[in-house]
Amino acid sequence: MCSSRGVFAQPERTPVHSPATGVHRRMLLPLLLFVAAVPTFAQTSVPPAQQPGQGAQVHTGTSSGLSLDTRIQNLLADHQYFRVQAELQNLPPTEAQLYRGILANRSNDLKTSIQLLEPLVDKVTASGDVAHERLLREALAQDYLRDGDWSKAAASYSELESRLARHLSSDQQDSIELPVKLLPLAKNNPPETVDPCDPFTMQASEDPLGLLDIPVFVDADPRSWMLDPTAPFNLIDRSTAREIGLKISDDSATIRTLTGRPIVVHMAVIPRFTIGGRLTLHNMTVFVYDDADYFFPHSQYQVEGVLGYAALAALGGITVTDEDTVEVRPAKEIGADEKANLLTAGAPFFLDGDQIIVALGRSGSFGTTTAAGPAAAEPDTENHTDDRMYAVDAGGQQTYLTSRYFDEHAAEFNGQQVSPFSFPGMESAPQPAYMAETVPLTVGRITVNLHYIRVLTQPLGSAALDDVYGVLGIDALQQLGSYTFDYRTMRFSVRPE
Repeated sequence: MCSSRGVFAQPERTPVHSPATGVHRRMLLPLLLFVAAVPTFAQTSVPPAQQPGQGAQVHTGTSSGLSLDTRIQNLLADHQYFRVQAELQNLPPTEAQLYRGILANRSNDLKTSIQLLEPLVDKVTASGDVAHERLLREALAQDYLRDGDWSKAAASYSELESRLARHLSSDQQDSIELPVKLLPLAKNNPPETVDPCDPFTMQASEDPLGLLDIPVFVDADPRSWMLDPTAPFNLIDRSTAREIGLKISDDSATIRTLTGRPIVVHMAVIPRFTIGGRLTLHNMTVFVYDDADYFFPHSQYQVEGVLGYAALAALGGITVTDEDTVEVRPAKEIGADEKANLLTAGAPFFLDGDQIIVALGRSGSFGTTTAAGPAAAEPDTENHTDDRMYAVDAGGQQTYLTSRYFDEHAAEFNGQQVSPFSFPGMESAPQPAYMAETVPLTVGRITVNLHYIRVLTQPLGSAALDDVYGVLGIDALQQLGSYTFDYRTMRFSVRPE
């Protein structure tokens, strides 16, 4: 499963956030998964990039006036990880080590990232280079958080805020609000542990918000929780926490980036939590919200709990089918070969702070015939030279393609009528957009056709929305026969409907 920022749902169908004030829930806690290897990076082309924290699009690469280090920072902001890797040989050793650590962070190779970045903290801080210090501290804090080290993560985010808050853009400040405020509530919690488990399949159900609910046991109490990988932490409503006898913290934090309005959140620890009746987690940290914060009056739907990234740590590979079944290949299997059942085909994906980014190949004009059939069994050996970066949000309802996509496909819309499009619930002027009847996207060696996708013609003015070629929400994923994310190999694959 995956997600990203900048996805807008219909107001009643918004799962756990609201863009009503232009605030978007950000992916602050990428999946805590045990990934052993970093995907191979190859050089890729450089589409229009954005300066960190800026909405306007600029061109990066070898243009005059930019130092190599500045170009690499632009490429990172633009998610061009293959190109960054290709440039490292031209950097001084310390800078090369910094960017290798950041690339390892993006590939979720936590051990390597920590080993590379920790020794640089004092040196980079003493240098006075604020840009390098921000990149280093952000990546290292994310590493500790994904690794489940509550204490180090809390300290790292606190240090990041105290030293660099005035140098962060509004998007960057939003991206650290939850860990800065919530981690102090959990910094003394015991680490979460997971029991080994055989692969299994569970039946999900579509909730009134159009998202998947899956069966869970909360300390032996059967429940149905929303599966929303875009949620940064595991969440539980106060009524459920009280009914099952959880000890709710006296301390609390007031946050705004989950819903776009201030809400008060407490903390609790679930001693035993089981997903699908098979996969058991111990000492699972959850954050407790008031029932009214996630109650949807129109459908009379109360969200009892949300499984976010922290709970999904143990789900090494997940396939969601068009029959609402979820096939799980746990990161820790009973007596299994560590290399068994690993997905090596498909497209690479990355964790970039508050986004999950998938590298999709360039596809042809609208109407290209879909290459039907299962994904190739052999590994994908393409060098991704022409890949374009998309965000995927399995917890959001609205798919759209950005002006970056339009700039490359403008001729295909000649003769079509543009119409104003407003993101539901967003307080901004309507945006000019086309409706693409068919959009072919290439995932590894498979091309799939998505239908009736909005294509924006102008930048929205925010790096949170403009820095990818598109955002694929649940409405796009539901057009597929199945989709798979294997966090052990950081690969995404699809099966056409």
